[in-house]
This record gives sequence, structure tokens and C-alpha cells, in this order.
Amino acid sequence: MSTYSDYQRDRLGWFFGLTGGQFMALALGTLPAFWALSRQAWLSMLVFAIGWLLLVVVTVVPVRGRSATGWMLASTAFAVGGLLGWTRWRANATRGAVVDLEAPDLPGALQGIQIHDGPPHGAKLERVAVLQDQARKTWALTAAVVHPGIGMQDGGERRRYGDALAELIDVARRTEKIDEILILVRTVPEDGAEREVWVDKHSRASAPAAAVRINSDIALGLTSASVRTETFVTIVVPETKIAKTAKESGGGLEGRSRELYLLMGEVEAQLRGPLGMTSVRWLTSPELALACRTGFAPGDRAGIVEALALREKDPNVNADVPWALAGPSGADATVRHYSHDAWNSVSATIKLPTRGAVMGALAPILTPNEQGERRSFLVAFPIVAEGKANRQSGNAEWAADIAESLNEATKRKTRAQQREQTNKARGMDAKLASGNALTRPYAVCTVTVPKTMRITEFGRRLDASVRRAGFAPLRLDLAQDVAFAASTVPMGISLTRRGDA
Repeated sequence: MSTYSDYQRDRLGWFFGLTGGQFMALALGTLPAFWALSRQAWLSMLVFAIGWLLLVVVTVVPVRGRSATGWMLASTAFAVGGLLGWTRWRANATRGAVVDLEAPDLPGALQGIQIHDGPPHGAKLERVAVLQDQARKTWALTAAVVHPGIGMQDGGERRRYGDALAELIDVARRTEKIDEILILVRTVPEDGAEREVWVDKHSRASAPAAAVRINSDIALGLTSASVRTETFVTIVVPETKIAKTAKESGGGLEGRSRELYLLMGEVEAQLRGPLGMTSVRWLTSPELALACRTGFAPGDRAGIVEALALREKDPNVNADVPWALAGPSGADATVRHYSHDAWNSVSATIKLPTRGAVMGALAPILTPNEQGERRSFLVAFPIVAEGKANRQSGNAEWAADIAESLNEATKRKTRAQQREQTNKARGMDAKLASGNALTRPYAVCTVTVPKTMRITEFGRRLDASVRRAGFAPLRLDLAQDVAFAASTVPMGISLTRRGDA
């Protein structure tokens, strides 16, 4: 098997695991206590010492991934948003206020996105959907891809795929424009919609009744035991990195689209080549609207597939999903889950294990347990700019040296885990010098079930699947709406850019 363990903490604490900001805050917090001690004000010193201990708890002790200060600020913001009605959203269609069917009407983090039709592309002259996020000043393109999978591959083949993924990230960094690569996978129990359409087309009235019954029984068993997988790859480009070159390509939307098409070609070459994708199809606006709608309402897919089959016989049948109706009719963000239409969703992130992650270990997370359950997973690769990566590498190496020197001065034994992190920090500079890119990958997994099922139970099942895969789950409380949009709707939403989380 191929195991990946070449990762480390984003920031290394240089004084007993504390960062520079934490150490300065705690050092300044001791000054009142020492001032009271110099005045021999024992009661005041006791009060200041208790206050300093509270400062330690608030600053240092993490509670489910956040500090106490972070929880206080996030809880306050969520409570204020709930009182002002910001956590409750209703579509314009529910009020009869739809003006433009092509204008997206989406909740939460998706509200600032506009969909443009790019210039004709390829042999079929299709217009790829160009996503413009006005709130975060980014542009994005999304492709639906098909991969044969690595479940039956040996260790050498898995390592080759891992090297190909690293090469894709390096290529994106060398473009100096792509800011993030998002890989999204959705798995749902098979609904049999395509097969029913095929049977209707090819069934014969003269077929033996016994053969028809046997075929139906086999189809019923296979459908209930099968799952359907959808995979999307999204590239995100900030406006600041594309504005200058877009002027040279004509300026405006057309110039930016041409620059995005060039990046699209480089990424597609890597997807089809080293990564072994058997199909890469960049989504048009109607296809992206369909992916968005089925993201919010998985049960609508069967009806849309049937409408597409009917349109082949009757061109007057409207099988498209207008952007004004691509989102949910209503959405409510709660503390521990996200409610949209007749569905509830729970999202969690995963923490990488110290011993490393085996390629293919995410399979249990993506496997639904019951009919009607949908699992989705996002793996994001934010790419750090070369100059910033060199500075972070230098800071990490300096922090590792300081921590090692302090341990020697205080005669404190260096733990094995700390030694391993120190070695990785010192080896980062050599990897950057050889042309490798620095990225901060993270993952978000989501389970979606109808409101007739208990979402809390399926949230616990999702956590159990994460642990069974060898990772540790962390429920994204107070950010369930953003986590759902990032891990289920392939429209370039991320947890790293300001305004998303």
C-alpha cells in the first residue's frame, strides 16, 4: 500500500508548543501579577494570578478545534445573525418574485456567484460556464470527471497516482494564477433512472413473461446494492492574478474567459494523462445548474433524467433547470446541521493521522448506509504563493531550531513526535528549492438525508465512518451552511478564502 505522511502542522510552536503570539500574550498577562508581588499586595496578586490562568485557558486550550475566544466570537455572530434573520433564507420563487430565470438565486455563501457563458470551445463549440464570485473576487471553472478508481490497484500504481496528483499541484503553482484546486465526490444509492429509460426504449411486447420477470428481479437487486458516484474538479483563480493578462486577451469577460481556457487546457492535460481520467467534461451553464440542483435535492435527479429522455422524442419538453430554480426553496442554518428543502445535512472535517494516510482510505466515508442517504466529500488543495511559501519555510525552520535550543537549555526531553515535525520543517526548504509547491490540503465530508430520517443518527454514522477510515472527525458547528456548499455544490466555494467561512 501507498501511505502519505509528508505533512506537518501549519505553524510550529517555538516555545513549549506555543506560537509567538500566544507566548507574548501570556508573558504580558503575567505583568500585573508581578507588579502586585513587588508591592506585596497579596490579594491583588492572587486575583491577577487567577486572571492569568483564565487567559491561559482562553488563549491556549483548544475546544473542538477552536480556542475559547474563537467559540465566543463565532457563537455571538451566529446568535446575532439568527436574531436578524440572516440564518434563514427563502427563494424568490416561493414569493412569486422571480424576474430573470437565468439569474442564480442561491443561499448563503453562494449568493455572490454569477454564471457567465464563455466563448465557444472545442469541436462542438460548447460554451463552458464561467463562475464569477463577486464577494471573494475569484473566477472558477468546473469539470465533471470519470476515473476508474484505485480499489483494485497495487501499491506501485497507487504511488503513481499520488505522484500525478502532486504533479498537478506543481503545474497549478507554476501557472502563478490558479489559487486552489477542489476535488468533489458525491455518492448516492443508485436510483435506476437511466436503466428504466433504457428498458423503455428496448423492451419488446413479444418477450417471454418469465424472462421479463427475472430481468426485473435482477435489476431490483442490483439497483438496491449499487451506488452512483459523481466527481467534479474545480479550479479557482483570483481576480488579482488574472486581471493584467486578461487585458492582453481583449479585456472584460471575454479576456478573462480566454485566460481561464488556457489554464483549463493545462489542467485537463494532467487529468487525462498522469491521473488517468477516462473522461473530462467542462460543464456548461445548464449542466452546472443541474449539478447544483441535485446537490441541494438529490431526489430530483430521477425526474430530470426522465425529462431528458422525453426531450429526445419531443423537442418541446423542457428538461433544463433554470438558475432561478437551481437552489432550494428554503434553507435554514442551525448550529449542528443544515436544513434545505426536504433534506438535512451534517458536515465534518477530518484530521490527518500522525502515522499517515493510506491512499484509498476514504472509501468508507463515501459509502452510504441506507436508501435515500447521500455522502459527499471535498478535498481542497489551496496553493501557497512561492514567496509566501519560502517565508513560511524559513519561519518554520527557525521555530524548530529555537524549540530545540530551548529544550536543551531547560533540559527538557524532545519527544519523538516533535523530532519528526522538526525534521519535516527542515526538509521543506529543500523541497521548495527543487520546484515542489506548498499546499495546505483539507477535507470536508457531508451526509444528506430526507427530513423524515433522524439527521443526528446519520451524523453519528458519518463520524463512525471517518474513524473506521483511520481519521478523526471534527463537526463543523456554526459553519454547517458553508461546509455544505463547499462539499456538495461544485461551484468553487472554499473554507480558506475570507468571506467563505
